[in-house]
Amino acid sequence: MTLQVIGAGFGRTGTTSLKAALEQLGFSKCHHMDEVMKSGAQIRFWLALSNGDEVVWDDVFEGFQASCDWPSSQYWEQLHHHYPDAKIILTVRDESRWYESVLKTIYPATFLLPMWLEWLVPPLARLNRMIVAIVWDGVFGGRFEDREHALRIYRDHIARVKATAPSDQLLVFEAKDGWAPLCNFLNVPVPENDYPHLNDAVQIRSMVVAVRTFGWLSLAGLVGGLGTLLVRWLS
Repeated sequence: MTLQVIGAGFGRTGTTSLKAALEQLGFSKCHHMDEVMKSGAQIRFWLALSNGDEVVWDDVFEGFQASCDWPSSQYWEQLHHHYPDAKIILTVRDESRWYESVLKTIYPATFLLPMWLEWLVPPLARLNRMIVAIVWDGVFGGRFEDREHALRIYRDHIARVKATAPSDQLLVFEAKDGWAPLCNFLNVPVPENDYPHLNDAVQIRSMVVAVRTFGWLSLAGLVGGLGTLLVRWLS
């Protein structure tokens, strides 16, 4: 199996909806950060890349016909060099809304758990190291909280994709455009149902609150348990 579609857009530009749309159109499965988070092998692949190691792209995308979202969109040029017949989809949205969305969802989600809890869950620690290395340090140079810097990176990325991707293989796409341009670009029939609009921002923000609460409760439980043991040992 080989990639037929390569997503070049940043996270939070409608990539969750695009994943659902591509899979409905038959490009299944579609690689996405969600798929990375569910797979220890995927985490190891992308962590190796973040460390500068080489990987075999066919191994990374075994079982996938499409990709979108981070971390793969950071490597869209390398992927297109490896899969030259693949079509490229650049998802975009209003830059201010994009920044606010990232700032309130996936950015804080990366830094949810305290170091001691990551130490207890090594796969989570590896996932976070990979995301920081590829996205927050790799894409934004460790300066995502600098709004103007992040927006400049966002604009520059869009401009670079438009300037370097083969024009006959590139679709610049917003979720609000619906099925027609996407299906015409991929030469597939237009479905009868509406284009999927999956806004997971509320779920991500709820997860941030829940995991932070869990982290503090776990710490309190751990401290309380150690305190009880200490009292018993001293008595």
